[in-house]
Amino acid sequence: MKIVTPWSCPNPGRRRFVEGLALGGAAAGIGLLGSPRAWAGGAHGVPPVFAGRPQTLRGTEFALTIAETPVNFTGRARIATTINGSVPGPTLYWQEGTTVTLRVTNALRVPTSIHWHGILLPFRMDGVPGISFPGIAPGETFVYRFPVRQSGTYWYHSHSAFQEQTGMYGALVIEPAAPQRAAHERDYVVMLNDWSDRSPEHIYATLKRQSDYYNFAEPTAPEFFADVRRVGLRRALAKRRMWNEMRMSPADLSDVSGYTYTYLMNGTTPAGNWTGLFGSGERVRLRFINGSSMTYFDVRIPDLKITVVAADGQDVEPVTVDEFRIGVAEVYDVLVEPSADRAYTVFAQSIDRTGYARGTLAPRPGMQAEVPPMDPRPHLDMVDMMGAMPSAAVRHARTEYGPGVDMRVDMPRTNLDDPGFGLRDNGRRELTYADLHTIGGPLDPREPGREIELHLTGNMWRYTWSFDGVKFSDAKPVHFRSGERLRIVLVNDTMMTHPIHLHGMWSEIESPDGRFQVRKHTVSVQPAQRVAYGVSADALGRWAYHCHMLYHMEAGMFREVVVS
Repeated sequence: MKIVTPWSCPNPGRRRFVEGLALGGAAAGIGLLGSPRAWAGGAHGVPPVFAGRPQTLRGTEFALTIAETPVNFTGRARIATTINGSVPGPTLYWQEGTTVTLRVTNALRVPTSIHWHGILLPFRMDGVPGISFPGIAPGETFVYRFPVRQSGTYWYHSHSAFQEQTGMYGALVIEPAAPQRAAHERDYVVMLNDWSDRSPEHIYATLKRQSDYYNFAEPTAPEFFADVRRVGLRRALAKRRMWNEMRMSPADLSDVSGYTYTYLMNGTTPAGNWTGLFGSGERVRLRFINGSSMTYFDVRIPDLKITVVAADGQDVEPVTVDEFRIGVAEVYDVLVEPSADRAYTVFAQSIDRTGYARGTLAPRPGMQAEVPPMDPRPHLDMVDMMGAMPSAAVRHARTEYGPGVDMRVDMPRTNLDDPGFGLRDNGRRELTYADLHTIGGPLDPREPGREIELHLTGNMWRYTWSFDGVKFSDAKPVHFRSGERLRIVLVNDTMMTHPIHLHGMWSEIESPDGRFQVRKHTVSVQPAQRVAYGVSADALGRWAYHCHMLYHMEAGMFREVVVS
């Protein structure tokens, strides 16, 4: 019997939830939906913010207030955790070579924090409660102060509980001391997020009870018979038997889907249609930030080529593509050159094809282009599950890692030129890590003196996630020796792509033959893949190291790194 997914049903209510309101966010939440110039009242003296247009703050002194603010993205009023009253929070502009001071006031009833993602700073300014500082208590103001030692596009977000999921994030642009390499006439931040009317505590509890609750696209009987027609009964049965024996599903692409998420672009729903303007012949720089909690996006602008010029804030040799996948917490700066007097759709579909964020580039306000249909929902291939040797690569590993692990890849693949499932051979030119080459080479030319290998592990049925089968609460810190150059090797033993973020230090990805490839702060590791990167332990202190999938981190895929 075929399962009819809620997003495929001709249900106006469901479409409204997926596409959102034409005017959502803070203004809608306080009953101002009818006014095209609706303003969201700020809390605790914070100036009001235009809905869908976060403040832009420049300089070296900043005041940020964390508070609860009513929002309405889907037709249902909810409470968001906001920074200066908006979702996203203000876009902060810093200047390389200056020292910034940020006074963060907590107007919540619970502790909070801000982590400056990808920023090199003293560890006590990093903003991770329990590791770098105690957190910001209700009613208190914490002063962050540190020198700005880099340039590029970054972002900031809460590192307390599930506040990031409820709206506590913002963009960060650091202007370089020297002129930018990639000249352009227009410049826009494009922040992608996933919003749910459900509380994140409810979502997490649901995943713990039933890990596939939000997955409505499991293999169906018609798909089985289609396999029979294509490959024969024996092979079709063998394929189903293999997945069943592994207690896995080729449809497990995302833990949380468009069933509960509405996807946002700059705090605007698809129906709201965020718009960036351009003039004739102008080059437009788009600073894509994936500030979502759980969603990978595949981004394209139909009828426009995309030239990637920076990855995670670092300039790369320009590479032109049709589409790119952006992992949770990753950042890509791109240039586009819209030449026709028409609108172009900025289209970011979720990795599981259950929804999308969208906006528009246009020469005049009010214009929009056709929104393309989402691609067919992909299934995981055997290469995603077994790596290099399909005949012997996967085995159960309870005796090696314990009951918290349901899969182990013995022969992981090492290639970086795979765009990932759902993007292979789709007729478009896709970006891969193999295309990215950071300008200037590695920061530290030394060969690594030692190697640390960590496996990304989990048990989908129990919804437990870990490094080496050990969840954070049971794990000892990972120690780096101050000043050493070391190699981190990550082996993904799970069926999911994990975005791994090391705080305080750069991760310099190596090619399969050991050469420097690209510098990043967040490294996406595909299923059954092995990725190696160099790290220079040049930042004393205690640092967080974790999967940036919020619920994976909460479920145990987190370690502390101590540099001493």
